[in-house]
Amino acid sequence: MRVNKLTFAALAVVAGLSLTACQSDDDGMGQSEPSFASTVSSSGGGSGSGGSDQGSGKDSAGKNSGGQGTAAGTGSNENGKVGKCRTDELEITAMDNTIDGDPDGTVAVTLKNGGGRDCRLSAYAGVDLKTSSGSLSAKRTGEKADPFVLKDGKSVSFGINYPINKSGGSGVRITGLVVTPPDETKSVTLDWPGADTLPVTDGAGSPVKVGPIGSAGQGG
Repeated sequence: MRVNKLTFAALAVVAGLSLTACQSDDDGMGQSEPSFASTVSSSGGGSGSGGSDQGSGKDSAGKNSGGQGTAAGTGSNENGKVGKCRTDELEITAMDNTIDGDPDGTVAVTLKNGGGRDCRLSAYAGVDLKTSSGSLSAKRTGEKADPFVLKDGKSVSFGINYPINKSGGSGVRITGLVVTPPDETKSVTLDWPGADTLPVTDGAGSPVKVGPIGSAGQGG
Protein backbone atom coordinates (compact mmCIF):
# COMPACT_ATOMS: atom_id res chain seq x y z
CA MET A 1 0.00 0.00 0.00
CA ARG A 2 2.86 2.41 0.77
CA VAL A 3 4.39 1.66 -2.62
CA ASN A 4 1.07 2.41 -4.33
CA LYS A 5 0.70 5.68 -2.45
CA LEU A 6 4.17 6.73 -3.53
CA THR A 7 3.37 5.79 -7.12
CA PHE A 8 0.14 7.80 -7.06
CA ALA A 9 1.98 10.75 -5.51
CA ALA A 10 4.64 10.59 -8.19
CA LEU A 11 2.04 10.46 -10.91
CA ALA A 12 0.26 13.47 -9.39
CA VAL A 13 3.50 15.44 -9.39
CA VAL A 14 4.18 14.53 -13.03
CA ALA A 15 0.63 15.46 -14.03
CA GLY A 16 0.95 18.77 -12.25
CA LEU A 17 4.21 19.54 -14.00
CA SER A 18 2.67 18.64 -17.39
CA LEU A 19 -0.32 20.88 -16.75
CA THR A 20 1.95 23.74 -15.79
CA ALA A 21 4.01 23.23 -18.95
CA CYS A 22 0.88 23.24 -21.10
CA GLN A 23 -0.35 26.44 -19.49
CA SER A 24 3.09 28.00 -20.04
CA ASP A 25 3.00 27.01 -23.72
CA ASP A 26 -0.52 28.41 -24.08
CA ASP A 27 0.56 31.67 -22.49
CA GLY A 28 3.56 31.85 -24.82
CA MET A 29 1.35 31.29 -27.82
CA GLY A 30 -1.07 33.88 -26.60
CA GLN A 31 1.72 36.42 -26.26
CA SER A 32 3.21 35.63 -29.66
CA GLU A 33 -0.12 36.06 -31.44
CA PRO A 34 -0.70 39.62 -30.19
CA SER A 35 2.90 40.35 -31.08
CA PHE A 36 2.29 39.11 -34.65
CA ALA A 37 -1.02 40.92 -34.83
CA SER A 38 0.71 44.06 -33.62
CA THR A 39 3.35 43.64 -36.32
CA VAL A 40 0.72 43.26 -39.01
CA SER A 41 -1.13 46.25 -37.68
CA SER A 42 2.02 48.33 -37.67
CA SER A 43 2.89 47.09 -41.10
CA GLY A 44 -0.60 47.89 -42.29
CA GLY A 45 -0.34 51.33 -40.72
CA GLY A 46 3.01 51.80 -42.40
CA SER A 47 1.50 50.81 -45.70
CA GLY A 48 -1.32 53.25 -45.19
CA SER A 49 1.13 55.96 -44.31
CA GLY A 50 3.23 54.97 -47.26
CA GLY A 51 0.17 55.08 -49.47
CA SER A 52 -0.54 58.55 -48.18
CA ASP A 53 3.04 59.56 -48.83
CA GLN A 54 2.84 58.10 -52.30
CA GLY A 55 -0.35 59.99 -52.82
CA SER A 56 1.41 63.11 -51.62
CA GLY A 57 4.24 62.24 -53.95
CA LYS A 58 1.80 62.06 -56.87
CA ASP A 59 0.30 65.37 -55.84
CA SER A 60 3.78 66.88 -55.67
CA ALA A 61 4.63 65.41 -59.02
CA GLY A 62 1.40 66.80 -60.40
CA LYS A 63 2.22 70.21 -58.99
CA ASN A 64 5.74 70.02 -60.35
CA SER A 65 4.39 69.01 -63.71
CA GLY A 66 1.97 71.87 -63.54
CA GLY A 67 4.81 74.13 -62.50
CA GLN A 68 6.80 73.08 -65.51
CA GLY A 69 3.83 73.80 -67.70
CA THR A 70 3.47 77.18 -66.06
CA ALA A 71 7.15 77.89 -66.51
CA ALA A 72 6.86 77.03 -70.17
CA GLY A 73 3.76 79.17 -70.44
CA THR A 74 4.83 82.25 -68.50
CA GLY A 75 8.58 82.22 -68.81
CA SER A 76 10.19 84.08 -71.72
CA ASN A 77 7.22 83.40 -74.02
CA GLU A 78 3.51 82.93 -73.52
CA ASN A 79 1.91 79.48 -73.80
CA GLY A 80 5.16 77.96 -74.97
CA LYS A 81 5.10 80.11 -78.11
CA VAL A 82 7.78 82.59 -79.11
CA GLY A 83 6.59 86.10 -78.32
CA LYS A 84 7.00 89.07 -80.61
CA CYS A 85 10.11 91.22 -80.46
CA ARG A 86 9.58 94.33 -78.34
CA THR A 87 11.08 97.65 -79.32
CA ASP A 88 12.94 97.89 -76.01
CA GLU A 89 14.53 94.48 -76.65
CA LEU A 90 15.99 95.49 -80.01
CA GLU A 91 19.11 97.46 -80.76
CA ILE A 92 18.27 99.29 -83.99
CA THR A 93 20.91 100.88 -86.19
CA ALA A 94 21.05 102.21 -89.75
CA MET A 95 23.83 102.56 -92.29
CA ASP A 96 24.24 103.64 -95.90
CA ASN A 97 24.24 100.56 -98.11
CA THR A 98 24.16 102.20 -101.52
CA ILE A 99 26.13 100.42 -104.22
CA ASP A 100 27.86 102.50 -106.86
CA GLY A 101 25.98 102.39 -110.13
CA ASP A 102 22.58 101.68 -108.58
CA PRO A 103 19.85 104.08 -109.72
CA ASP A 104 18.49 104.36 -106.19
CA GLY A 105 20.02 104.85 -102.79
CA THR A 106 19.79 102.16 -100.12
CA VAL A 107 19.88 102.32 -96.35
CA ALA A 108 20.15 99.09 -94.37
CA VAL A 109 18.44 98.98 -90.99
CA THR A 110 19.63 96.31 -88.58
CA LEU A 111 17.70 94.94 -85.63
CA LYS A 112 19.73 93.07 -83.00
CA ASN A 113 17.95 91.00 -80.40
CA GLY A 114 19.26 91.94 -76.96
CA GLY A 115 16.21 90.92 -74.94
CA GLY A 116 17.67 87.77 -73.43
CA ARG A 117 15.17 85.54 -75.23
CA ASP A 118 14.26 84.47 -78.73
CA CYS A 119 11.51 86.58 -80.27
CA ARG A 120 9.35 86.67 -83.37
CA LEU A 121 9.41 89.24 -86.17
CA SER A 122 6.79 89.54 -88.86
CA ALA A 123 7.42 90.66 -92.42
CA TYR A 124 7.67 94.46 -92.41
CA ALA A 125 8.78 97.20 -90.06
CA GLY A 126 7.28 100.66 -90.20
CA VAL A 127 9.55 103.33 -91.70
CA ASP A 128 9.04 107.08 -91.80
CA LEU A 129 11.44 109.75 -92.97
CA LYS A 130 11.50 113.11 -91.27
CA THR A 131 11.88 115.75 -93.94
CA SER A 132 11.79 119.48 -94.34
CA SER A 133 8.30 119.02 -95.79
CA GLY A 134 6.97 116.80 -93.00
CA SER A 135 6.88 113.08 -92.34
CA LEU A 136 7.11 110.71 -95.29
CA SER A 137 6.06 107.09 -94.84
CA ALA A 138 7.86 104.41 -96.81
CA LYS A 139 5.76 102.10 -98.96
CA ARG A 140 6.16 98.35 -98.74
CA THR A 141 7.72 96.67 -101.75
CA GLY A 142 5.14 93.88 -101.59
CA GLU A 143 7.71 91.10 -101.43
CA LYS A 144 6.37 88.09 -99.57
CA ALA A 145 8.05 87.30 -96.29
CA ASP A 146 6.96 84.96 -93.54
CA PRO A 147 7.39 85.69 -89.83
CA PHE A 148 10.50 84.15 -88.32
CA VAL A 149 12.27 83.78 -84.99
CA LEU A 150 15.19 86.06 -84.20
CA LYS A 151 17.50 84.25 -81.81
CA ASP A 152 18.79 86.05 -78.76
CA GLY A 153 21.96 87.96 -79.64
CA LYS A 154 21.41 87.63 -83.38
CA SER A 155 20.72 90.36 -85.94
CA VAL A 156 18.63 90.79 -89.05
CA SER A 157 18.40 93.66 -91.53
CA PHE A 158 16.01 95.14 -94.06
CA GLY A 159 16.50 97.67 -96.80
CA ILE A 160 15.08 101.12 -97.53
CA ASN A 161 15.27 102.27 -101.13
CA TYR A 162 14.88 105.91 -102.12
CA PRO A 163 15.44 107.98 -105.28
CA ILE A 164 18.67 109.95 -105.42
CA ASN A 165 18.27 113.65 -106.04
CA LYS A 166 19.91 114.29 -109.41
CA SER A 167 17.78 117.28 -110.29
CA GLY A 168 20.37 119.83 -109.32
CA GLY A 169 17.81 121.51 -107.07
CA SER A 170 17.70 121.60 -103.30
CA GLY A 171 15.07 118.88 -103.18
CA VAL A 172 13.48 117.72 -99.95
CA ARG A 173 15.90 117.58 -97.06
CA ILE A 174 15.89 114.44 -94.89
CA THR A 175 16.40 115.13 -91.19
CA GLY A 176 15.80 111.76 -89.54
CA LEU A 177 14.65 108.16 -89.75
CA VAL A 178 11.86 106.69 -87.62
CA VAL A 179 11.67 102.89 -87.36
CA THR A 180 8.83 100.96 -85.74
CA PRO A 181 9.46 97.21 -85.32
CA PRO A 182 6.76 94.87 -86.68
CA ASP A 183 3.59 94.70 -84.58
CA GLU A 184 4.87 97.42 -82.25
CA THR A 185 3.70 100.98 -81.60
CA LYS A 186 6.87 102.28 -79.97
CA SER A 187 9.32 103.79 -82.45
CA VAL A 188 13.01 104.60 -82.51
CA THR A 189 14.37 107.75 -84.15
CA LEU A 190 17.77 107.48 -85.84
CA ASP A 191 20.05 109.75 -87.79
CA TRP A 192 19.55 109.36 -91.52
CA PRO A 193 22.76 107.85 -92.98
CA GLY A 194 21.83 108.18 -96.66
CA ALA A 195 21.83 111.07 -99.11
CA ASP A 196 20.85 114.44 -97.70
CA THR A 197 17.90 115.07 -99.97
CA LEU A 198 15.13 113.51 -102.03
CA PRO A 199 14.04 114.84 -105.39
CA VAL A 200 10.79 116.74 -105.43
CA THR A 201 8.13 114.59 -107.04
CA ASP A 202 4.70 115.50 -108.36
CA GLY A 203 3.39 111.95 -108.50
CA ALA A 204 1.09 110.40 -105.93
CA GLY A 205 2.44 107.95 -103.40
CA SER A 206 5.77 107.68 -101.64
CA PRO A 207 9.00 107.38 -103.61
CA VAL A 208 10.59 105.63 -100.62
CA LYS A 209 10.25 101.84 -100.45
CA VAL A 210 10.86 99.44 -97.54
CA GLY A 211 11.65 95.79 -98.01
CA PRO A 212 10.67 92.93 -95.70
CA ILE A 213 12.72 91.87 -92.71
CA GLY A 214 15.77 89.98 -94.01
CA SER A 215 15.83 91.73 -97.38
CA ALA A 216 19.19 93.35 -96.65
CA GLY A 217 20.94 90.23 -95.40
CA GLN A 218 21.21 88.66 -91.99
CA GLY A 219 24.16 88.71 -89.69
CA GLY A 220 25.29 87.29 -86.37
